[in-house]
Amino acid sequence: MRIKTLLLLYLFLLSVRISGQNNSVEIGVITDNDLYTSTKNDQYYTNGLEVFYRYLAKKSKPNVLKKINEIRLGQYMYSPRTIYVDEEDMFDRPFAGYLFGEFGNTNFYSNQTVFKKYLQLGFVGPYSFADKVQSGTHRLFHYTAFEQWDYQIQNTFGIQTYFMISRPVLKKIKSERIDFQWLSEAKLGTIFTSLTTGFVTRIGLKKLMPLSDSNFHGASIRADTIQQAREFYFYMAPFLNYQIYDATIQGSMFNDNSPVTFDLIPLRFNAEAGFRYRKNNWNLSYAFVYRGKELKFHRTIGYFYGSIRLSYIFR
Repeated sequence: MRIKTLLLLYLFLLSVRISGQNNSVEIGVITDNDLYTSTKNDQYYTNGLEVFYRYLAKKSKPNVLKKINEIRLGQYMYSPRTIYVDEEDMFDRPFAGYLFGEFGNTNFYSNQTVFKKYLQLGFVGPYSFADKVQSGTHRLFHYTAFEQWDYQIQNTFGIQTYFMISRPVLKKIKSERIDFQWLSEAKLGTIFTSLTTGFVTRIGLKKLMPLSDSNFHGASIRADTIQQAREFYFYMAPFLNYQIYDATIQGSMFNDNSPVTFDLIPLRFNAEAGFRYRKNNWNLSYAFVYRGKELKFHRTIGYFYGSIRLSYIFR
């Protein structure tokens, strides 16, 4: 396990060194937590933390305006909403953690189509260290620490692929302060397999920037040193999700040694709304995220959490 961790760290630092030839890079952090929506809301997807590094890559086609590579490290934590220790069905969701490293790239086309893909490697289970991180954090802030992480989803190796395409729609609506995208994504791997599709609407307080320069899909960096215009807009994104597999709920697809698992509810309604802001080299965003009921259990409900993103562009 230590060798794998050191190898992942070495590849990350090597990629940063190689990409340092670019004159514009972006480094940022994303933090998800249900406490960002309510101090009384603590359930299911309880915390997420990601750090990312973006840099410009060489364009491969003449109709590609911009190609951006991205390196990302992240950890997700999942826990039940309620625990009844004396009952046979004590949890309404398994405890689970997911630790991963990711490399991906995004192409921004001249017709404002966006195509993103990435590859993730990681672990669900004790190797994710989610139990240690959550217990330590709860003690630090004087919250009650869960003692039931022994029932978490057991170790399974994660290899994930992801594909996303976004296309502008309703182009006949001529406005500098509103636009629409049709966005679809597919996840395929040993941790998550799903299909998702829906609309995204941006509503600008100022003139919207084209997607090839906007921070919505991470396109803030550019090859020249011209100062970027400011961005400030709200967005709404309702989605229909079909979840085929989720190791954090069902356990590993290679064995059945996890003590608590559930069957999925495949078809769900998900949604996201929030704002994104950029001034000079800073990007900031907040999102309210809703997820429909995920698994078949009488106590389980839909849930929501907040997501905060902060990044800085180095020129």
